[in-house]
Parts: sequence; structure tokens; C-alpha cells
Amino acid sequence: MINESVLLESRTLRTSVLERTHVLDKVKTLSLLPDGLHVTTAMVAAYYEVSIQVMDALVFDHRDELSANGYQVLTGAELTYFKQVSGLSNRAAAIALYSRRTVLNVGMLLRDSKIARQVRTYLLDAEYEVRTRPVDNSVHSPRWDELDERVDSRITDVLGKTVVPMLNVLIETSGEQRRELISLREGVEQIQMKLVEHDLQISRLQRGQDVRALTGVIGTIDAMTWKEFELHVAGLLRRDGCTDVEVYGGHGGDRGVDITARTADGRSVAVQCKNFAPFRHVLSGEMQKFLGSSKVLHQADVALYVATCAFTREALAIAAQGGVTAVHRGLLEAWSAGVQLQVLRSF
Repeated sequence: MINESVLLESRTLRTSVLERTHVLDKVKTLSLLPDGLHVTTAMVAAYYEVSIQVMDALVFDHRDELSANGYQVLTGAELTYFKQVSGLSNRAAAIALYSRRTVLNVGMLLRDSKIARQVRTYLLDAEYEVRTRPVDNSVHSPRWDELDERVDSRITDVLGKTVVPMLNVLIETSGEQRRELISLREGVEQIQMKLVEHDLQISRLQRGQDVRALTGVIGTIDAMTWKEFELHVAGLLRRDGCTDVEVYGGHGGDRGVDITARTADGRSVAVQCKNFAPFRHVLSGEMQKFLGSSKVLHQADVALYVATCAFTREALAIAAQGGVTAVHRGLLEAWSAGVQLQVLRSF
């Protein structure tokens, strides 16, 4: 699993989790500009509870990375247009804007911010959950601990997006009750933070109680060469009852697939194997290429894209539309540990 120190040091790893901007709202409410998309340097500093000077230093050190993920400075005509379309009233000659993606990027770079550490904790928990999610396509009722987590998340969301903003408005317009309202707002924010801490504790406890049957499996897979990985997948197919398993090994004649086989009930199988680094993602273009090879050229009944990493959202959407089973890192780990893929089971 990715740990916090590696996340702080590796730009590649940070980039691999930047789509998970929802973790920002799980930790604390992020106030947005009137356009609903951007925030200023001051707003980011307020979110992470650091000074403007800290933010300026961070941007100076990591401007290229932040710019690649949405950071921009508007001046002149661009700034004038932005003020018009967003309703922003600001007389500054330039304004730095951050998207939610950039704000998350900042959270993976700030070392000494308590809020940033909580954001990184949620990111790591989400990464762990994706990797270890069990194979189950059936509909099931939520467990009580899942319901508890949803309730905590919902309460935190209501406090941050409804109660606190309402109190802010009252404070700005109040007279005699201003001090009492400020005290009430501080109390609400303390409750919000306690709920966040409780959510983190529950997540860690559940992680500690997980069955460790998969321990070491994915590490062994990561150490394989691409050829060993293809043979490993072929062995899993045979274990699950497939016959006529043929590994092409990249020597041509495979017409875009690495392995072909037949399920126990006679369906044709086409497999693509990708032994990528854990932080890599299978892209939509790669999925489209395999979809054409497996379904058009091979006319396979079962198409498996097996990867040692995750898939982008677009790649997963293409897989779902085209009937490809995307075997991501977590699913591969479970399959290797003895769980049979549902798509290979006989009807």
C-alpha cells in the first residue's frame, strides 16, 4: 500500500489519485468562488489552516505540478472576463485560481498542516479500499458499520455545507448576538472535526480487522516479469476450469491478445495481460484497442483485461459498454488468492 511519505515525495503517485477530490469534503467544507469551480489562494490557505506565505512558498516550489493540475493566474482581459461570468468583485490586477483538483494536489504537498494530513489519510484509505475490494457483483444489503459511516458522512456534509454557512451569514448581519453566534459556530466546527476523527478511527479499525488471506500475494505478482505474469494468469484460468489455454507471449499471431482459452462450459476467452507499475492506470485508448481485438477479431464470449494497476473511469466505462471484464489490482489479488472470477463460472 502507498504510505504517506511516498505520497509526499512522488509526483507520479500524487497524480494517480488526483481524481478523488471528494475526500476534500469528507475532511472539511471547501468554500468556492461564485462560479462554483475555483478558489483563491486565501481560500486554500483557510481550508488547510496555513498562512498565505506558506501557500506562496508552496506554489514557488511546485508551480509546474500545480499548473498541470489546474492552477492558473489570471490578468488583463482574462481576469476581466472571469469577473464578469463568475460575479467576482475583486479589484486586484491579478488573481490566482485553484480548481478542486489543485486543492487536493496542495494537500499532498503540505507537510505540516493537520487538515492536509487528514486529507492524505482519506486518500490512502480510499486507495486501500480499491485494491482490496472483494469480487462481488451481487446486490446486497449494507452492513451496520457501512450505515454508520454513511450517517457520519451525511452529518458532516450537512454541518459543513448548510449549518456553518448559515451561521456565517447570521454573524455578518447580526448585532447583539454576534458573540453568541461565533461561539455556536465554533462548537459546530468542533463537532464536525470530531465526526471526521471518528470516521478515520472506524476506517483504521476496520482495516485492522480485515482478513489477511491476501497478504504477500500482490507483492509476488509485482516481482514478476511480463512473461511470468502471463503464465501466472494462464495458470489461474486453468485452475478455474478453463481448457485449451494458449499463451502467445508477444511473439505475434495473437491478433491483439495475450492468452486465449475456453471456459468449462465451452465459451471462448480472450485475455490481455498488463504488468504495469501499481501507480499506473489502464487508459481508455488501451481498453478500446483490446475491445476491438477481443470482440471483433477473436469474437470472444469472455474478454478479460488483467492489470496490476487500476483503470481510469473512462476505461471502465468502455469496458462495461463493450462487455469486457476489467480485472484491476485488487481483483487480481483476490483472484490469485483463490477467489474464482464470476465471469468464468459455468452457467
